[in-house]
Amino acid sequence: MFSKPMDFIGGEVLCIDKPLGWTSFDAVKRLRGALSRRLGLKKIKVGHAGTLDPLATGVMIICTGRATKRIDELQAGVKEYIATIALGATTPSFDLETEIDATYPTAHITEELVREVLGRFIGSIEQIPPAYSACKIDGHRAYDLARKGREVQLKAKTLVIDEIELLSFSPEEITIRTLCSKGTYIRALARDIGQALDSGAHLTALRRTRVGDITIDDCLSVDDAATLIREAEIVPAPEQ
Repeated sequence: MFSKPMDFIGGEVLCIDKPLGWTSFDAVKRLRGALSRRLGLKKIKVGHAGTLDPLATGVMIICTGRATKRIDELQAGVKEYIATIALGATTPSFDLETEIDATYPTAHITEELVREVLGRFIGSIEQIPPAYSACKIDGHRAYDLARKGREVQLKAKTLVIDEIELLSFSPEEITIRTLCSKGTYIRALARDIGQALDSGAHLTALRRTRVGDITIDDCLSVDDAATLIREAEIVPAPEQ
């Protein structure tokens, strides 16, 4: 898998395919534990370059040791996602984390209308992040406040969407591929697409297929990454 010795303290970048249902922290915790056991260290720096929601899968970049200094650089890369969006219904979280709270007509939605609407989102846009997000309000995570029933008001952020491609269409569901900048919430994009269609929408599946130059084909499963840590030839840890 890797022909050279691995220097987890000096810094390595591991690319994994995050499983459905796992938080980003779950993935980091699993690999940090594997590293601690392999190196015999209680503490080792491990971080990720870009959060993925538990209901999303795909490319996650894990940095170890001194490579954690590269996190800002790595997560700044363009992101590619494949998203499935249900039309005609909304949820408070804009995805399947919460129950449907309203339904809307879809009979007027045609493939031509969807293509026209998607074109409106290409380029520099303003997007209000979801209330169920990791954005901070007075030191508190927005999702913590939202889950407690508190009203959450977030400011719009400027971001760039380079491409949106319609992969499949029905009046009740579409699948899109999008290439976008750091900070784009695909859940919020689904919300905005629904509104632009004079209907409602929410995200039902999301897969991140690229971060910068790293694609899903470059990624290991979490289990394979843990095996790599356990079995790869390594550069010995420095004396403590």
